[in-house]
Amino acid sequence: MTRDSAARKAVVGRMTANGVVAIMRHTEASLAVEAAEALLAGGVDVVEVTLNTAGALDMIKGLANALGSRMVIGAGTVLTADAVDQAVDAGARFVVAPNTSLQVISRASHHDIPSVPGAFTPTEIVMAWDAGADIVKLFPASAGGPRYLKDVRGPLNFIPICPTGGVSPSNVAEFIRAGAVAVGAGSDLVDKGVVDRREWAELERRARSFVDCVRQGRSS
Repeated sequence: MTRDSAARKAVVGRMTANGVVAIMRHTEASLAVEAAEALLAGGVDVVEVTLNTAGALDMIKGLANALGSRMVIGAGTVLTADAVDQAVDAGARFVVAPNTSLQVISRASHHDIPSVPGAFTPTEIVMAWDAGADIVKLFPASAGGPRYLKDVRGPLNFIPICPTGGVSPSNVAEFIRAGAVAVGAGSDLVDKGVVDRREWAELERRARSFVDCVRQGRSS
């Protein structure tokens, strides 16, 4: 299947609508659904569970069963084709990686779900796109910042890019103005301490702050 398939385009549309992908890394599995509900209350309806999180596949399955009609649940740190299969079996509707693996992109396409491989240099970004990526994850975004993204987007403005790594409310609007279609937000959004303490109002506030910053970036 190509990235022009209706199913893949629909998921990408959800990922870019509010422009925030919440990343659950090392989140306590038993608190994942409550955390996701807080994120949803704050306007974030796309969640990525990294596969290096304890119990990640069960978390994906639980989130998909509980909130799959209202949220888009995906898998992150997907490094192999077998991991794509496992994530899809658990209910993941997209896969994200820190690197560009042609095997991962191909297997995601086989399942007709979007792939978001990681890349940094213009050569890597184009390679990921040519291989069939639906969005390219600029990682680590903190290494270059919004100015780097803007420079890269100059000649490559046909490639949708999602900066991840070091993204916070202080720079979200800048990344959006620089051309990002969405941002991936980890610890600055889904803070492990906040989740462990069950501070759902704070998590909701953080989600709303990220969504507001995306809107600010798009309107300026």
